[in-house]
Amino acid sequence: MTEDRNLLRTAAERLEALAARTTRGNWTLGGLLATRPEVIAHAPDGGTEHVAEARAGTAAWIATLSPALAGPLVAWLRAAADADPIEPEAVAVARALLSRLP
Repeated sequence: MTEDRNLLRTAAERLEALAARTTRGNWTLGGLLATRPEVIAHAPDGGTEHVAEARAGTAAWIATLSPALAGPLVAWLRAAADADPIEPEAVAVARALLSRLP
């Protein structure tokens, strides 16, 4: 149980730090630039696609999950760490975040 609480708190701290150094503001869809960091989507069938090349399908996802969600997510993770019992869904989200957060 302590391990899950630490996992949730660590995910909250790292997400908060990432959001603090990410471009702020209201992310919306608009004109897209030709240059992007290289982000590759790996499909279950083994295929790959550069996310920048697939931006018509990913732009709405990226805009939806902007840093504006960081505050509520961080608060939820911290509240989940203090809850009794700990929600398994919160632990699953924390694990998924920690597998990707820098």
